[in-house]
Amino acid sequence: MIEIFDDIKKIYQFSPPCGELTDYIEFFSESSYEETARFTSGERFDVKMFPSWTPTFWINLGSPYQVEMGKDRYLVKPEKDILVVRDSIATRHNLPSDHIFTVKFFPGGLETILGISQAGLAGKIVDLGDLLPLQLIHRVKRSGNFERRIELLQDFFLLHYQHQKKKDHYLHLVRDSIDTYANGSMQYNTSEIAEKMFITSRTINRYFHQVVGTSPKMISFTGKSVAAPI
Repeated sequence: MIEIFDDIKKIYQFSPPCGELTDYIEFFSESSYEETARFTSGERFDVKMFPSWTPTFWINLGSPYQVEMGKDRYLVKPEKDILVVRDSIATRHNLPSDHIFTVKFFPGGLETILGISQAGLAGKIVDLGDLLPLQLIHRVKRSGNFERRIELLQDFFLLHYQHQKKKDHYLHLVRDSIDTYANGSMQYNTSEIAEKMFITSRTINRYFHQVVGTSPKMISFTGKSVAAPI
């Protein structure tokens, strides 16, 4: 059986993410225990997934299964939930009682939402408990339906996505402030830099502390730290 293609999609229900997350999450899905048992006639079955370079959460709501990636095969017990980055062919070997909830990200989506780079995750099976709060995972697993599981995860993702956007804003502003200071022959003081960035001196000080842990009186650029008269 091939994931998504052919008749395998009959055992899943799918949902797109909310508008703010559509560029970063491809879909949420959950297999149906009843439909899986009916479709497989109570036999073990395999789901083969082609490379898509997509980070994917698998939250286990049913039986243990095995994941085959390259020459390696991993046993995933019922209490385990994992992240895989689909950089190669992966096959799930399942029992007829398989029941799994999936979050499939677009490439780069994991980093945009949660600040987790997928670059070092290729070819690995990652314990989802190392990436998400265990309390959240337990609530998702205990939830009674597909829609509630989506709601819990989507609320968490949105909260972190907004936090990541703020961090990016702080970072860009600090970098632009440093560039402005350097391009002004290092003659501007804090108030002048703030004015050019259309913010207050108090705000620029707060941003510097959030990004670099110090005030703009010590500015780092071009690989050097210089005491700045600002």
